[in-house]
Amino acid sequence: MLLITAFFASVLTFIYIKLAKNVIRLRRESKISVGHGKSEPLEKAIRAHANFNEYVPLGLILMACLEINNFNTLIIILVGGLFLIGRFLHAQSFLKEEMDIDLRVKGMKCTFWSLMIMSGLNFFSIAMSFL
Repeated sequence: MLLITAFFASVLTFIYIKLAKNVIRLRRESKISVGHGKSEPLEKAIRAHANFNEYVPLGLILMACLEINNFNTLIIILVGGLFLIGRFLHAQSFLKEEMDIDLRVKGMKCTFWSLMIMSGLNFFSIAMSFL
């Protein structure tokens, strides 16, 4: 069972829904059903939602691989927490009226570090399986 991955996927789903609802709200307010119609707030909301969609599946796949290969539970939780923090901070930076660039950068750093750590741990797990 992938209980750790299931937990993080569930929490991340709530962030996904918040980002999607933000796009829907702005589409209704601006009466734009497709694209962003040169609305900067809508364009930012669309990109925040899309960015989340681009990174979360990869993070969850890497996490699930670690869990399937019986990697240390605490390490998976810690690196998963770093990934979650990264995605949360990045989303928060877009949800503010004025984008918080520092928060966005911190979010991406946490995201990239967690993805690199999970990739490295998966390579380590693969290598150890041959010993």
